[in-house]
Amino acid sequence: MEQNFETCLYNVVDAAKIQKDEPMKKHTTFRIGGPADYFIMPSNEKELAEAVRVCRKFLIPIYIVGNGSNLLVGDKGFRGAIIQLYKSMGTFQVEGNQITAQAGCSLAQIANAALDAALTGFEFAAGIPGTLGGAVVMNAGAYGGEMKDVLTSVRVMTEEGEIMELPAEELGLGYRTSIIPEKRYIVLGAVISLTEGKKEEIKAQMDDLRQKRVSKQPLEYPSAGSTFKRPEGYFAGKLIQDSGLKGFTVGGAQVSEKHSGFVINKGNATAADVMELIRQVTAKVKEDTGVTMEPEVKQIGEF
Repeated sequence: MEQNFETCLYNVVDAAKIQKDEPMKKHTTFRIGGPADYFIMPSNEKELAEAVRVCRKFLIPIYIVGNGSNLLVGDKGFRGAIIQLYKSMGTFQVEGNQITAQAGCSLAQIANAALDAALTGFEFAAGIPGTLGGAVVMNAGAYGGEMKDVLTSVRVMTEEGEIMELPAEELGLGYRTSIIPEKRYIVLGAVISLTEGKKEEIKAQMDDLRQKRVSKQPLEYPSAGSTFKRPEGYFAGKLIQDSGLKGFTVGGAQVSEKHSGFVINKGNATAADVMELIRQVTAKVKEDTGVTMEPEVKQIGEF
């Protein structure tokens, strides 16, 4: 008898690592999102490869997430399987001036490991609230640094389940972009190369950047970080503020009064609220300045 999708999935991933109809608001920093049909948390690369193989066999759409820090999931949820690479695939090791880390490691974890080893170059990432996998995919950056400055190589899994080590220069890393999504690679981990530094100086810089974030960003509210990409030659937050939209609200979603580049969940915001707010902000800035703004936040699922 032909086995069904669930039977095959439970054969390759421990049942405790699979949730059905899992609310995605529990797994995004926006605290927004309807249920995913399946939410899978593989413990290792083998489980991941098998889960992906089964999903592909049964034509189940998949989407890979870390801690959901740059993600807006539709209110009706995601038809398919969300595969989370987070704490269960979040180990790292430091050797010399290199840190080899799995995709589920948080950037803060890696930054602290670098500090402990007196390695400099990763301070910029200490406050970015994402995981290494997501940071590699979008070449995350802040305060003048970005992932491409420190990446040596990246370990990926292809659609066919083959594992490859790719040098960073082959990943087409640009402003918030890489070739990884179009190649449909899954990032498994990366090697980060840093330089020797002085612990007290590294700590001072991390503390300084942390203080800047606390003072300038609305960290007290759920959000997905910077909502818009930086338009060439401009700053998204300034364009929005200059259009008089600081504090602009749709339902439970608001343009932060602290930093106009952030859309925050002021309380029970829906994905529809956020999308409508983004639409109106984009239209007003375009009307006022002629500049077209693009969301940086990834949008998935049914809205």
